[in-house]
Order: sequence, then structure tokens, then C-alpha cells
Amino acid sequence: MKVRPFSRRQFVGGVAATIGALSLRRDAELLAQGQTAQFTGGEAEYDAFVKLASNENNYGPPPSVMKAMNDAWKYANRYGYPDGNVIQVIADHHGVKRENVLLTAGSGEGLNVMATTYLGPGKKVLGVSPSYASVFQQAANVKAGSIQLPLTKDYRQNISAMIEATNRNARDIGFVYMCNPNNPTGAVVTAKEIKDLLDNIPKDMPVLIDEAYHHFVDDPAYGTAIPFVLEGRPVVVARTFSKIAALAAMRIGYSIAPAEMIRDMRIYASNSVNVLAKWGAVASLKDKAAEADVKAKIVDMRNKTTKVLESWGYPVIPSQANFFMVSLGERQVQGVIEEFRKKGILVGRPFPPMLNHLRVSVGTAEDMEAFMKAFKEIFPQKAATAARG
Repeated sequence: MKVRPFSRRQFVGGVAATIGALSLRRDAELLAQGQTAQFTGGEAEYDAFVKLASNENNYGPPPSVMKAMNDAWKYANRYGYPDGNVIQVIADHHGVKRENVLLTAGSGEGLNVMATTYLGPGKKVLGVSPSYASVFQQAANVKAGSIQLPLTKDYRQNISAMIEATNRNARDIGFVYMCNPNNPTGAVVTAKEIKDLLDNIPKDMPVLIDEAYHHFVDDPAYGTAIPFVLEGRPVVVARTFSKIAALAAMRIGYSIAPAEMIRDMRIYASNSVNVLAKWGAVASLKDKAAEADVKAKIVDMRNKTTKVLESWGYPVIPSQANFFMVSLGERQVQGVIEEFRKKGILVGRPFPPMLNHLRVSVGTAEDMEAFMKAFKEIFPQKAATAARG
């Protein structure tokens, strides 16, 4: 697969592109969706907040991961250091070869590298909106565009519409993007739907599937897209250690793809993952018991909290991630965010056009108790909802 001619100067270029034919969205809105603002207050103020805004794992890394990172401090002064053989461990974990793995600073770098490799002036990325907007923002950065299709009435990604739009605009599309489960809705695309998409678009069309929230899914119809990589299809699967492994601040993730695509993308990768992150990632992949434990806790709290919200009269979109979206009725998200902040709770940002839905990350039992207490103080009880969404 041929690399689009592109320089590193273009990689960090200005935000001046035309945003797609089917969705004309301001750069500021894209930026608001795709990035998490840095906290500018003091350490004590930060620590006092209940943090339900950024889909983090509030339980933190398990002891096995903390020990691995602490033991790796002895390499902090080195360049060529043992790294736990992290690439091989990831490859073995997925049943692929080393040449199919690109290590990145979080999955976010993988998304940006994909956009830089396969986009450029005159090219577009096709996806849905709202979704995780980092790819669309990077398209703008490299003077490319985007085609953003609306979600269905039940807040799912419209696969038939994606197939139709991809085929109709195939000459202009650099790749197709899908976040699965989708952020911010938490809805999944089934394994059958992914196969339908791949089978019905041009065979050489690259497809990027962001599986940041893969580990929280319990829907049997869902399936990872990695088997399609093993088939040799032009599929890139992005994963992160920021969520289930609780390593968000360590910035480590990876992409799985055919070897030729990995070679093309490696040109634009920063190779900046630090030694502590690498050892922590290796330990997290090996500690399956800790992963299963935290998944069970988060899924249990997700289900319990959404049931309480619905009994209070506020519909929730069914989620398969470590967050959910609750309908606020006539209220808009922006003002509600500040009301929660005054009560010591950080909740998610607006996701246009769903400005009456609040995204809430799932924290510990104590976190969610505090959230529900604040929610009931802010919103009056209404008749219990009979149906979600």
C-alpha cells in the first residue's frame, strides 16, 4: 500500500482544511471533542475532585503493574535499555508477528499517524459524528477533510450508509474510521457489521478501527477486528493501555495492521514511549486476573448507575464501554457541567449535536454514589423511563 507523499512539516501544519462534504463542523468543535483540557488548578484541588470526565480507570494500575514500573526506574538514565520485550509480548497476545505491531504514545498517536500517512490535501477520512474526533482534527491539521455521517436514531453507527458513502466517494477517501465501542455513545458495531463493511467497500480501502474500549464489552455480537488483519485486509486496529490498564498518563498504546501498513505508518511515529510505560504495559497484559477484576467492577457499576438514573426518570443510551450518556431532557450539557463541578465532580464535555446528553465515566462505587447524589440534587425526579435513549 503506497504511502501518501507527506512531510513532517505538514504533519504539524495549520488547522485550515475544509471539513467534509456531509458535515460542516467548526475546528473549535472538533478540538473540543478530541482533546482533554489540562487541569490548571493546584494539586490539592485536583485530587479533591471526583473525576468522571475523561473515561479513565479510577481504580488505578494493579500492584503487578506498579511493581513492574517501579522496578524499571533503574533504566531511567539509559537509551538502549531492556523494555520487557514489549513488542513481542503484544504480538504474542494477539497472535500476530512483530512486524504487525506499531508501538505508540497512547492510541491517540496511532490515530494521528494513520491520518498523516493516508491523508493530505484533497483526501478525506470517512466516519460518523459524534465520535472520537481526534482523527478528524488531524485530518484538518494535514489539510485534508472529513465526511462525517450522522448516527442512527438509536445512536448507532450506520453501516449501510458508510458503505454507500465510501463507494460514492472512493476516489477522495484516504481511509474509513470507526470507534468501536463508539465514544461518546458506548454503542458497538457487531462483528457481522464490520465484515459487511469490509466486504462491500473497495478491497484496498484502508479502515481504521479504534478499540480503546474493547475490554469493557460484554455483548456477544461484538468482536475485535484483529482477525481481519490476520486475513491480510487493509485494517488497522488501535488499542490503548489508558483505559482497562489505567495507564492514561503513561501514554502507551499500539496499532495492529498488515506489515506493509505498519512500515508506512512507522515513518511518522514519534518512538517516544518511555521505559516505565513499556514495563507497565507488559505487566498489564500478563495480569489477566487484575484485568478481569476491574472489568467486572466497572461493568457492574455502569449497569447499577444507569438503572438508578432511569428509575429517576432520565433515559440512558445502552453502553458497552466504561462510560455512558444520559439524556438531560431540556437541559443543555454545558451549564450542567459547571453545576457538577461546583459539587466537586468533573463530568464529560459537550458532544455536538447531542447537546442534551451528558457523558459520564464510570468510577468506583464511592465515585458513582457521589455522582448520583449530585445528580438528584441538580435534576428533579420524573416518571421512570420505560425505554432507554
